[in-house]
Amino acid sequence: MNSIFHQPDPLTCLLAQPRTLVFLAYPQMGLLDLTGAQTVFWAASKAMAERGLPGYALHTASLDGGLIATAEGLSVNTLALRTFDETTIDTLIVPGAPNIRQAMLDNVALVDWLRAASAKARRTASVCSGTFLLAQAGLLEGLRATTHWGMCDMLKGGFPSVDVDLDAIYIQQGNVWTSAGVTTGIDMALALVEADCGRAVALKVARELVVFLKRPGGQAQFSQLLQAQIDDRGCFEELHLWISENLGDPQLSVESLARQAQMSPRNFARVYKRKIGRTPAKALELFRLEAARRMLEDSQRNIDQIAQLCGFGDEERMRDTFYRHLSVSPREYRSRFSR
Repeated sequence: MNSIFHQPDPLTCLLAQPRTLVFLAYPQMGLLDLTGAQTVFWAASKAMAERGLPGYALHTASLDGGLIATAEGLSVNTLALRTFDETTIDTLIVPGAPNIRQAMLDNVALVDWLRAASAKARRTASVCSGTFLLAQAGLLEGLRATTHWGMCDMLKGGFPSVDVDLDAIYIQQGNVWTSAGVTTGIDMALALVEADCGRAVALKVARELVVFLKRPGGQAQFSQLLQAQIDDRGCFEELHLWISENLGDPQLSVESLARQAQMSPRNFARVYKRKIGRTPAKALELFRLEAARRMLEDSQRNIDQIAQLCGFGDEERMRDTFYRHLSVSPREYRSRFSR
C-alpha cells in the first residue's frame, strides 16, 4: 500500500493553491462513505492553514447538482459536475451505496463522466462499494482492489479482470486507490493526506478525530474467513467445524484436511481454493488467527496457553502470524481489544 512513486517531503513541494477534491454523489449513496473521508480532508486543511500552507478545496458534486438523498435519508446539497474544469481536479473520490447493483444501473452517465475525468485527475479513489463504480468505469482492469468484505465475491463475479483482495483495508495501485467497508474510507483518506502533507499533519488529523493513523489490526478486514464459511453453502461446512474443534493439534496439515474431506491432497487443494478463495494452508492459518483473537478478547489465558490451544505451537510463531496479518503483537492486540 506504500506509494510506488518516490516523493520528497510533501511540505517542501506544496502547490500554491489548495488541491481540488471532488466527491461524486448519487442517490442512495452511503452517508458515512461520503462524510468520513471528507472530514479527514477538512481537518487536514485546518492543520495546513495553521502552518500557513494550502490544504484542500472540498466539493460534493452530482451529475445535475442539487439535493441528493443518501441511503440513510439525509439529503446532501451538491454542485453540478459540468461546473468543474476536469483538468483542475486533483482527486476524485467515489462513495459506495448499500444497494450498489441498483446504483450501477441508475448511474451510467455518472460512470461515463468518471471514466473521462479520471484520465485527467491526479488520482481517483473509492470508499466501500464505490469500488464497483470504478470497476464499471474500467479503471481497475488488471489491478488489485478491495471493497466491503461482504461484497468481495460479487466484485469477483462481476469484474473477473480485477484482482480482488479479500483482506486489505485499502489498496493503492498507481493513481487509483480503493478502500474496504465504510469507515475504512477514513483510513484511506489519512493515507492520502500523509502522502500529500506529510506524516505530522496526518497524525494531527488522526488525533483530532480520535482515530488511529494506522489502524490496529492493520491490514485485515474483520472475519472474512468466517464469511467464507457462511458462503460455502455446505461444501466444506463439516470440515470447517472439524478444523475449529482440532485447532490445538500442531500436526494439522493440508494432508490431514484432505483425508478428513476424503479427497486426494491435490484435488482437495484445487477445489478448496476455487470454492473458498484461499488455499487450505492459508485458511488454516486464518482459523488459528481468529481463534486466538477471540481468546485474547474474551479470556484470561496467558499468551503461551492461547498459542498452544490455537495450534501455533509457541508464542513466537503466533506473534509472527499476528504481525504478518494484523501488524500488532498478540499483547498489543489484547491491550486494545480485551473486554
